[in-house]
Amino acid sequence: MPILGYILTALAAYLLGSIPTGFLVAKAKGVDIRAAGSGNIGATNAMRVLGKPAGIFVLLLDALKGYVACKFFPAPIFNCLVPHFSGFFRYFQDTPVEFQIRFYVIAGIFAVLGHNYTCWLKFKGGKGVATTAGVYLALAPVPLAVALAVFVLALLVTRYVSVGSISAAVALPAAVWILPPHNLLLGIVTTALGALAIYKHKSNIRRLLAGTENRLGKQTEIK
Repeated sequence: MPILGYILTALAAYLLGSIPTGFLVAKAKGVDIRAAGSGNIGATNAMRVLGKPAGIFVLLLDALKGYVACKFFPAPIFNCLVPHFSGFFRYFQDTPVEFQIRFYVIAGIFAVLGHNYTCWLKFKGGKGVATTAGVYLALAPVPLAVALAVFVLALLVTRYVSVGSISAAVALPAAVWILPPHNLLLGIVTTALGALAIYKHKSNIRRLLAGTENRLGKQTEIK
């Protein structure tokens, strides 16, 4: 049963994460966001192309995808499967914490992958920062708060959204390793997600090195 449960959780989380919220919000306004601004479907480009209210709306929806996938998917999937495969009902909440965390982590990984590589747009999506924030709001809120503080500080000092996002992608794994909940799998996965977020910012890094990256208040690159 656990393997099937993991597969169904991953699939459900991926499909939720793959909903291209920025693309859909822009489409509702008659705009193809892929052909405007940076061409990315995330919140910063939505803000630049559609305005602040729409950008904030996309940001919240992208974060909500990660939060809902982790917070609300594992338990119902487990609880629906158990009677069929074990002959008795056992609530997900009654299983060992380590077992629960595996489900949560799988849900989080695939929600972020769904956002970054959405099947609805030929596997091209956003950079996963907002969706990752939603995942860690559910899984590890204290490390997330540290990462958000680092993001804000880096943004205020440099005026680069990309520097704030990259800094947060470094700070979040560090905080997860240091702060509770202490879990080996969560630490490894967070490190991998942080590396993925940095990789997705490779074009920003090239512009930063070349001195051509846009600062906050001008054209800003999507997170």
